[in-house]
Amino acid sequence: MALYRTGTCRLLVDGGRLRKCLVLLYQPCHLSTNQKPQSALSLITTKAKHLNSRYEHFLERKFPNFFILYSTFMRGLRMLLIEGKEVHRIRRKMRSQGIQFHQLPYREMEKLRQFRRDIIKAAPVMIISIPPFANYLVFVLMYLFPRQLLIRHFWTPKQQEEFLEIYHNKRKELYEDVLDSILKSVCYVTEQTLQDQIRHLVNQVQQGIHPKVENIQEFKAAFSGPPLSMTSLDIQQMKALSRIMFLTPHLPAFFLQRRLRSHIFEIHHLDGALLQYGVKELTDEEVKRACYMRGLNSTHLSIEDCRKWLDCWLLLSEKLKESEVSLLLHSMVLLSVNYLQSLEKPM
Repeated sequence: MALYRTGTCRLLVDGGRLRKCLVLLYQPCHLSTNQKPQSALSLITTKAKHLNSRYEHFLERKFPNFFILYSTFMRGLRMLLIEGKEVHRIRRKMRSQGIQFHQLPYREMEKLRQFRRDIIKAAPVMIISIPPFANYLVFVLMYLFPRQLLIRHFWTPKQQEEFLEIYHNKRKELYEDVLDSILKSVCYVTEQTLQDQIRHLVNQVQQGIHPKVENIQEFKAAFSGPPLSMTSLDIQQMKALSRIMFLTPHLPAFFLQRRLRSHIFEIHHLDGALLQYGVKELTDEEVKRACYMRGLNSTHLSIEDCRKWLDCWLLLSEKLKESEVSLLLHSMVLLSVNYLQSLEKPM
């Protein structure tokens, strides 16, 4: 006898006779559930997250110092990826709408500018971390050279404050050189009255007096042509100003001038966008970052003092043409060097 089974009946074959018997084997069953079966990829992702969570707890218990580095690196990497997606969206918007950098809203313009600078500095470390297990080498580098190799995303809050202070002290060393270069160059200004005004203001700054914006605006014409315009600065002046803007000074004169022009024009465009957006709309962190980028050490200043200084900067920037941006560049020194003293001893 042979037995053949189908979904709803059983066929029995015995010898040559075929007898068909309908046997109810099961009732029709309709399964209903709200959960979809997990795919292999989602299962792997869930398992990986679980293992990673256990690994992090292990590091936190057994190696707390290393865990700080590890968590800082992972958080920074996520922040960098998020910013990268946002920058991609902004660039796609620029292409689709045919707009230029200086036509963007303030926050988008600032994000593009900062991301470009960050990615240039972070590129070597990101390349090193690509091979398997190479991220442990990155952790060693983070521990040994965090300021030199890493960007703000990979700094702890304490490191951010410490490193910003170090960077500002380095550019503060160049302030006197910039002021001296103005005094040397002003001798070639043709108008004697303008010479005297500039010399008097710079001398006051060297004596510890914080200048007023309207006094700086009075001699903006001297910075639109020789000897103080962007195209007339000598190599030593450009190197000092490059270091104040956190740009490398180790380039030929042509490239130094090109980079200085490019970066100060970016700041001038940012100022225009910020005037439209409004300083009051910025968060406290954004205000401090904007002041620091423009030459002021904002790490130890109150947010009110930072907003006041930024308003003064924008008041000056608003009155300057593109041909006069050299004055804006030099104002990173003129408006910053004595600002803290002026708060302690108001005039």
